[in-house]
Amino acid sequence: MLFKRKIEPRCGYCKKSVALQEDLVLCIKKGIVTPGGHCGAFQYDPLRRVPPRPAAPDFSKLKEEDFAL
Repeated sequence: MLFKRKIEPRCGYCKKSVALQEDLVLCIKKGIVTPGGHCGAFQYDPLRRVPPRPAAPDFSKLKEEDFAL
């Protein structure tokens, strides 16, 4: 499963909003709001959601012996 079943509503990935800037969204119902806000008219649009980046692996703890057969 790519996303959780129960998505918390956010204006940043609502069908009824348009991104103006990185920190501002234009909502049909509320006007200009922050991407973290939400209202009762929320409709999820999966194409607007950007999943978090995966954690970078930490190779500093590995030794030369870990790579030998």
